[in-house]
Amino acid sequence: MRGLFITGTDTGVGKTAVTAAIVRQMLAEGIPVGAYKPAASGVEEAPEGPLWRDVEILWRALQGNYPRERICPQVFVAPLAPPVAAEQEGKQVDRQLLRTGLDWWQGRVDAVLIEGAGGLLSPLAEEDSVADVARDLGFPLLIVGRLGLGTINHTMLTVEAARSRGLEVAGIVLNEAVRLAADDTSWQTNAREIQRRCDVPVLSVVRHVLGGDLLEVGELQRIRWELLSQPKKPLATQE
Repeated sequence: MRGLFITGTDTGVGKTAVTAAIVRQMLAEGIPVGAYKPAASGVEEAPEGPLWRDVEILWRALQGNYPRERICPQVFVAPLAPPVAAEQEGKQVDRQLLRTGLDWWQGRVDAVLIEGAGGLLSPLAEEDSVADVARDLGFPLLIVGRLGLGTINHTMLTVEAARSRGLEVAGIVLNEAVRLAADDTSWQTNAREIQRRCDVPVLSVVRHVLGGDLLEVGELQRIRWELLSQPKKPLATQE
């Protein structure tokens, strides 16, 4: 099964919106694709009951064709890192399920997009960071960074952290998750500077879309996601 692990330079950079946009694009191209989020925290109350916004966005991108509990098998109430949120409920994140929850998608889709929680070193369980789970699943990383001032440092730190753990970085997407101030012109040079300073391609610069659902993202639609999602051996295991 092909796959991409979507991580971010921080929380709130638009990982879920970018993941959902890629899901929609692959479906439009006739590629059976799934979406998997190992754990999510931060419930919202809605007329139909409690919902986890990231899970709901991915479920809608998949056109409601797959159960929410298969998209994300571990959800917690508090808007905190999953192990902290779980502790507040007297629970513990199931470390094994973080990894084996992906198995359900095998044979049902040709590719799966896995979305982490927070940044690459954010905790997913008592003894696991997002990077630990990404390493064990073995798919290339797509890094979503926040467009604007400061993203060069955050993005390059994430690339460095990934490589130091033997993770392959397939590319970077810079996303304007929150509309930039009028005097912030750094978005015009962010991609160039990042590519000049590390040999990872900036695949797309996505400008702000009202509503945050990225329904129209022309640059993302020109990327050959099925090629980027080819399974590769993690760098740590290559000879």
